[in-house]
Amino acid sequence: MRLGLQVPYWSWPDAPASIGPTFARIARDAEQAGMASLWVMDHFFQIPEIGPPDAEMLEAYTTLGFLAAHTTTVRLHTLVTGVVHRAPAVLAKQVTTLDVLSGGRAGLGIGAAWFADEARGLGIPFGTTAERFERLEETVQICLQMWSGSEESFAGKHYTLERTLNVPLPLERPHPYLMIGGGGERKTLRLVARYADACNLFLAEDLAHKLAVLARHCEEAGRDPASVERTVTTGIDPTTTRAELLDRLETARESGVAAAYVFAAGFTEPGPVVELLGEVARELA
Repeated sequence: MRLGLQVPYWSWPDAPASIGPTFARIARDAEQAGMASLWVMDHFFQIPEIGPPDAEMLEAYTTLGFLAAHTTTVRLHTLVTGVVHRAPAVLAKQVTTLDVLSGGRAGLGIGAAWFADEARGLGIPFGTTAERFERLEETVQICLQMWSGSEESFAGKHYTLERTLNVPLPLERPHPYLMIGGGGERKTLRLVARYADACNLFLAEDLAHKLAVLARHCEEAGRDPASVERTVTTGIDPTTTRAELLDRLETARESGVAAAYVFAAGFTEPGPVVELLGEVARELA
């Protein structure tokens, strides 16, 4: 099982001046500790589970570009991009740019978005749940078309593109790693089965059930369920022990999970997080 580190918190001592050098150190240490990927959230306000809305928050793709310059092997992603945050073609170009500059290490994690307060605060059109899922499917279709090298037009319900030109193309072929995040059984997991390289689910008691639903959607789409990589997200806090985390991850591995992405809450110093994950990565290997 591969481990990835998601960094959701930036309010370290002496922030904001400390954010750049601290995060560069975290990235290098995480890569050396055996992390396979580094992830950031795609938010503009801090989310309630981590801190108050006015806590430090960085724009995701600028941050991933910074990470590309400070690492050499880890995959770089968002967990996950909100579909309403960017025009689909701009998003495809951002991920392509990250992939080219990082040597083929970029991917797209994407979902239907959920943080309505953030969107209203910044004037981002949010729409209904049904509309966001329609936009999610069209966005994925546009990204895949642009990454394929096709310059054909695209006409959907929400987006119309006259020419999907995207030069240069991503280095990773046939396209950057595509994850659709979320566990919605009627819409999200159906989209995973149709389009994605990977799903991402919370490591919770209903994991086996969600994976069974995904398998049914894959069979309906004529796809081998084993061709979808199963990944999970789980959180730790300062009370989490190595044994507890290892037990959690071993249970996930037994369910067929190939990668786990760990986020930390309640830590004012990121060093212990990287140290703990390094120990667990060695044991999992």
